[in-house]
Amino acid sequence: MGEGAAGQGPAADGAMRGFTRLRRVGLPYLLLLPALLLELLVHLVPMVIGIVMSFKELTQLHIAHWGAAPWKALGNYRVTVDFDAPVGATLLHSFVVTCAFSVLTVGLCWLLGTAAAIFLQENFRGRGLLRAVFLTPYALPVYAAVITWAFLFQRDNGLVNHVLHDQLQLTGERPFWLLGDNSFLALLVVSVWKTWPFAFLVVMAALQSIPKDLYEAAALDGAGIVRQIRRITLPSLRPINQVLLLVLFLWSFNDFNTPYVLFGKAAPEAADLLSIHIYQSSFVTWNFGTGSAMSVLLLLFLLVVTAGYLLATSRGRKSADG
Repeated sequence: MGEGAAGQGPAADGAMRGFTRLRRVGLPYLLLLPALLLELLVHLVPMVIGIVMSFKELTQLHIAHWGAAPWKALGNYRVTVDFDAPVGATLLHSFVVTCAFSVLTVGLCWLLGTAAAIFLQENFRGRGLLRAVFLTPYALPVYAAVITWAFLFQRDNGLVNHVLHDQLQLTGERPFWLLGDNSFLALLVVSVWKTWPFAFLVVMAALQSIPKDLYEAAALDGAGIVRQIRRITLPSLRPINQVLLLVLFLWSFNDFNTPYVLFGKAAPEAADLLSIHIYQSSFVTWNFGTGSAMSVLLLLFLLVVTAGYLLATSRGRKSADG
């Protein structure tokens, strides 16, 4: 009896150690499981459903029973990429507008954020208050901020025309900011205004990791402010800027809230971003099959751009390290 118990001792200890190791290794994954299931429910399942919808002839005639809608295979995609037809031509125009909007938004947000972050690195009276003021657009709710800008851009009663036309007399007549070609400029102003504080916050945090000794040594060597920024600040910020530019691009390219709140369901042709264009194709004309095909093409485009950008930046870092 004693020998049996002694024989079972090492086996029991080994089993206990294995259970303890399994619990230690598996506990993090068990804790991540609820978030993973929620991510699957909120993002992946609708994505799969959207991909399936892009292969169906899903119009308002079949929306009640979308699962039984006729199978269209690649028909929706052929209509979407046929740039000689009205659907493809308008989509191509929207793509060009979105690219121009994203490039300008990213460039201006990065420029303003970096300049403000560098300016506020020096200690001076009121720096904390100025930081809080700069971060205010990022802290405001998007809908409240954009609605406020919509009132400011009103032709007859807006503050923008009151200043530009009535006070400064820079325009011959009151321009329409939410209609026509000026709508692109209005959309760009609102987008940059509400997004650049994020770039400012990221760059300001990254600047804290640059040793002050580098600037002191550069100043002793006779380097001015501009040369210090070129030789020390910008190279040190390169890893952060690579991620920041990608995030800003994805945000601006997918921006739906700003044009929807600013213009409503029907955005002007000059400000017809892809997000609002897909919304109109799906929920205004009730052609969910074509709208889903556009969404899938947008997803593939962003995946290709992201992968290419990450590959290029990765090679750039390796060559710089080498």
